[in-house]
Amino acid sequence: MPKMQKAFLVLIVLSLMLWIGAGCAGEPAETTEAPEQTAAQTQQTELPETQAPETQAPETQEPVELIVFAAASMQETMTELGDQYMSENPHVTIVFNFDSSGTLKTQIQEGADCDIFISAGQKQMHQLDITADASVNTEGLDFVLEGTRFDILENKVALAVPEGNPAEITSYEDLKTRLSEGSVFMAMGNADVPVGQYTQKILAYFELDEAALAEAGCLTYGSNVKEVTTQVSEGAVDCGIIYQTDAYSAGLTVVDTATAEMCGQVIYPAAILKNSQQPEAAQAFLDFITGDTGDQVFEAVGFTPLA
Repeated sequence: MPKMQKAFLVLIVLSLMLWIGAGCAGEPAETTEAPEQTAAQTQQTELPETQAPETQAPETQEPVELIVFAAASMQETMTELGDQYMSENPHVTIVFNFDSSGTLKTQIQEGADCDIFISAGQKQMHQLDITADASVNTEGLDFVLEGTRFDILENKVALAVPEGNPAEITSYEDLKTRLSEGSVFMAMGNADVPVGQYTQKILAYFELDEAALAEAGCLTYGSNVKEVTTQVSEGAVDCGIIYQTDAYSAGLTVVDTATAEMCGQVIYPAAILKNSQQPEAAQAFLDFITGDTGDQVFEAVGFTPLA
């Protein structure tokens, strides 16, 4: 075969090989697209799963503010319980107003915002409760939410003395003798606050004339139980009639406690008020302070839980 023909055949064979190679090289190009499509499909199927936690996130609780009016004798215990409740329920803020029950009653009557009222005496609660006897609720006030009133605690009326008991007072009987002689200086609550009203009953029990004792300079007064407690703590008086819970909180010595015959039982009523903006939250807080935690805190300072 001539050399020219051989060269021509070689060129043809090389061309065929190049054409076949090019065709084979094109096949993988189709297969390389498959993984990209599969990855895209995988992304589409996985997308709802990555979004799921966002749709299942718990809703944030709305902030709640509770306003609690409580007798001054409850300041330490209620503050402790309030702090604990707020730590367990971060969305709740509790605002306390501590004062004499008579002052708190007047503030409520005059329109103060209040969700819960806890009085140191039944009289102040009666005066706000339309279901109470008209001889006590003389103005026909209707502030107590029906079905929410209950007795929460009992306290004792204590005869407390300053550190060291300089006057060496030993009992209520001893106090009667000293007051009759004019040889003792005693602090008591005003007539418009429960602790003062209990003290008046004790004086009447012992047939002592309060007005005469005051005129003789044997008595001094405080606008609430905390003021009386302070006078005793500072040694400004020989003794004072306060609640045993206040004596405990102030570290005072109690030489005697009054019997029910002397001044009746010291019962603290509690209720949710009609003008409460948060009655359900108020009930939840009352449930907390009347539970095991509340009982322990109240008992530790001398209260007797009743609820």
